[in-house]
Amino acid sequence: MYIIMLGAPGSGKGTTAKVLAKEANLPHISTGDMFREQIKKDTKLGKLANTYISKGQLVPDEVTIDIVKDRLSWEDSKNGVILDGFPRTLEQAKALDEILMEQGKKVNVVPELIVPDDVIIDRILNRATCSNKECGAIYNTKFRPPKVEGICDICGSALVIRTDDNEQTIKSRLEVYRKNAKDLIDYYQEKGVLFKIEPEDPTADNASEQVVEKILEIMKKRK
Repeated sequence: MYIIMLGAPGSGKGTTAKVLAKEANLPHISTGDMFREQIKKDTKLGKLANTYISKGQLVPDEVTIDIVKDRLSWEDSKNGVILDGFPRTLEQAKALDEILMEQGKKVNVVPELIVPDDVIIDRILNRATCSNKECGAIYNTKFRPPKVEGICDICGSALVIRTDDNEQTIKSRLEVYRKNAKDLIDYYQEKGVLFKIEPEDPTADNASEQVVEKILEIMKKRK
């Protein structure tokens, strides 16, 4: 089963994808992870992607698509994946359809996480992320703090809080997301694979688990 996670920054997309990956026994593939893996292996695609990333530029669609195509050819992806951060554009979505079609596969479920703006703003303002890229655990210093302040519960690395996370910046990022995601959302809605998912209580500690349960129910019906 091929799943694409959609949702605004701070909607819990990445956290939900990680939990869902364990429950569904599917690889969780994020764009950042794919880039880092290619760069770490010093592949031709990795070197090309790094020429943009090292300058703080966005990796062009054609390079990103090639990296995704390569990742989907791995053995662990033959029964499906959970994509997080790709596709970001309509062009990428159409390219993904072509890649999957070549394998006789298709996108099955596209959960769009719906969380109120005030909750998202509160989440991001209080968000702390593990500095260890291999771990990447996310905490909320207000609702889900680490056991030891500033230290990751899982790997013991220092937690990092982004200095550019302020209310105005977050609101701007939400506006940009909605503008850029509109065509993508319409595209998957027309295909009948888009499902709007909202947790019962987005401020609860188990908000991600609430969302995962709903997605798993949809997956059972789509098999």
